[in-house]
Amino acid sequence: MFNLCSPAKTFPFTAKSSSPKNKKQSNTTTISSHQSLKIPNASPPKSDLITYSILLKSCIRSRDFDRGKQVHSLLMESGVEFDSVLTNSLISLYSKCGDWRKARSVFDEMPERNRDLVSWSAMISCFANNNRAFDAIVTFYKFLELGFPPNEYCFTGAIRACSNAEYAWIGVVVFGLVIKTGHFNADVCVGCELIEMFVKGFGDLVSARKVFDEMPEKKCGCVDAYDKASGLALDVCVGSSLVDMYAKCAADGSMVQAKRVFDRMPDRNVMSWTAIIAGHVQREGFDLEAIKLFCEMMVEGRVSPNHFTYSSVLKACASLSNDVIGEQIHSNVVKSGLASINCVGNSLISMYARSGRMEEARKAFDILFEKNLISYNTIVDGYAKNSNSEGAFELFHQIEDTGIGASSFTFASLLSGVASIGAIVKGEQVHGRLIKSGFESDRCIGNALISMYSRCGNIDGASQVFNEMEMRNVISWTSMITGLAKHGYAARALKMFREMVDAGIKPNEVTYIAVLSACSHVGMVAEGMEHFNSMNKEHGIVPRMEHYACVVDLLGRSSLLEEALEFINSMPLNADALVWRTLLGACRVHGNMKLGEIAAKHILEIDPHDPAAYILLSNLYASTNQWNNVGEIRKKMKERKLRKEAGCSWIEDENTMHKFYVGDTTHPKAREIFDELARLASEIKDLGYVPDIDFVLHDVEDEQREQYLFQHSEKIALAFSLITTPNSKPIRIFKNLRVCGDCHNAMKYISVSRKREIVVRDSNRFHHFKDGVCSCNDYW
Repeated sequence: MFNLCSPAKTFPFTAKSSSPKNKKQSNTTTISSHQSLKIPNASPPKSDLITYSILLKSCIRSRDFDRGKQVHSLLMESGVEFDSVLTNSLISLYSKCGDWRKARSVFDEMPERNRDLVSWSAMISCFANNNRAFDAIVTFYKFLELGFPPNEYCFTGAIRACSNAEYAWIGVVVFGLVIKTGHFNADVCVGCELIEMFVKGFGDLVSARKVFDEMPEKKCGCVDAYDKASGLALDVCVGSSLVDMYAKCAADGSMVQAKRVFDRMPDRNVMSWTAIIAGHVQREGFDLEAIKLFCEMMVEGRVSPNHFTYSSVLKACASLSNDVIGEQIHSNVVKSGLASINCVGNSLISMYARSGRMEEARKAFDILFEKNLISYNTIVDGYAKNSNSEGAFELFHQIEDTGIGASSFTFASLLSGVASIGAIVKGEQVHGRLIKSGFESDRCIGNALISMYSRCGNIDGASQVFNEMEMRNVISWTSMITGLAKHGYAARALKMFREMVDAGIKPNEVTYIAVLSACSHVGMVAEGMEHFNSMNKEHGIVPRMEHYACVVDLLGRSSLLEEALEFINSMPLNADALVWRTLLGACRVHGNMKLGEIAAKHILEIDPHDPAAYILLSNLYASTNQWNNVGEIRKKMKERKLRKEAGCSWIEDENTMHKFYVGDTTHPKAREIFDELARLASEIKDLGYVPDIDFVLHDVEDEQREQYLFQHSEKIALAFSLITTPNSKPIRIFKNLRVCGDCHNAMKYISVSRKREIVVRDSNRFHHFKDGVCSCNDYW
């Protein structure tokens, strides 16, 4: 991670001419970092090819790639035939500077007779080091087919290419060849790459540790190297390396060894501090300690943070969603003049985005001196997660305009943003774009498409994507099961769960949340409890708080409120606010005042400032006309400055989102909308609709209550859709809160009177209204 040695500034070399008349003449040349390279244009003799190769290697070691390219250009002009040594140096040059295309071009133009073990090894390493894993593996196999015996460099590059989930299985095959050829015991680098492959490719720390234990030589001396380094540990560079090594390699995931080395260092530089801070950030649960170490560094005052230090500590702030400390660090970044550097700017974008502060995130993005794909992906993902699809798409178009090229992560973020607001038209546009970009077969993209279509109300579109996927993982199956459950297709969801298990895919915690939700939405209590009890027995999944909340919801929806309370009291964990809120919601639906008050009391003990508890309890009192209690609740909320989330519904029309609130008259078509509502009220009353005024939670006359019912946001959105969308299209409405019982009933009648399919996504699930029937069977 850290470059502990500064590059050399000059490269002396001596070239002796093969010409007899120049025997006495010294041809020593020193190249300064400030000088331009001057080499004669004459064709260099064969003996001088070695000199040029040495010069290229000097450029590579000093990372002076521009000068190395000048050498290549001059050699090309000379017309000399390159030997394998020189060509191998050129491959290494372009590999190191990240230009794998040029490296491959040099290799391809190389006569086959000149390609030796070094050439093939250099090309394999080039691809592996430049994120061209597939090309590295293919090159390795071609190399084997030619009958060359692999060396440690070939194996190191091939294994590095396999250090990911996609190709790790090939890495196991390569591992077998390593054992067979005896290279495992011959070179420490091969062992180190194998450790990384097992960790990155499989998440298999056990196998990684076995490789480590079997290694005859261990890099950096992975015993207590600090104590046994014969005084070398007093060197600040060695100490920093040890801190970094222990931070990354601790088998138990702790920072004890790294911290011990750090604490014993007599002198610390910015690399030492950055290594220990970054190490804590990379370990889950150590973010606060990383921030404390940064503060300690600043208080000590002897060392100034660099861009890596700031980047690491800002990541810690992002993980903790602590933008208050992050702001203070940001001010130091600005004073240091480092805000425009990519790694710092990207961390700032991420930190502000995770706190929902997209204006600040955008400022951090705009100030970047040179924006890379990570910068764009971070800001696009921030907009998407904060339900700002317009901002996300604006940046997506910038990515295309700059020619950087969107990645699969970019498309996945866009699809996530589309899904959050239900913008299916935009989602279909993204789908078309990613097909053109060649990402359609990407499994992560497939999973994102399933989620997008499902969350936008098109479960058939989600099913089509799922069925067309060549490779599915647990996320693919879980996304589809979740979608079916949310749309009320419990039988299909549970059937798919059984197919998943039969296919040998091990379910995870999220899968079981989907399964339990499916059972809950249709009242399958017995089957739901059976699944809850089997998740640990059959698959070793320990229930989390979310699973307990699902069971409470399962029992509560079926009016088994006493059983739900008993279940909560029998939990091995102390129920959190989510569990009690679930019970309180069920008490509101079934009008159980006694248990509702108990649930509310527990919620407010856990979090006195939870507005949901006050609102649910207030609604419970209002449903039984206890207006004095409603007044008390509202008074307490006002005193504590707690606000009820405003009910909001929205629809997408011609690629534009239209939002509506209760009684909204701000829309340009407001008059037409309310005229349509009046017509709807008359039509559905003729069909037998009776307004359910119990859903008006205000102490007013019945006639006024009925008027309030037709000012609910979902009804306004529906009226707008009826006057603006073609009759052939389903109407898709999205709401931030649960759809009320009266609106639910009215939409069943409207689906008959207007012969339209209406799809509503509320905070809990989807409702498909058609021919007077809802997919939820009035059970939600």
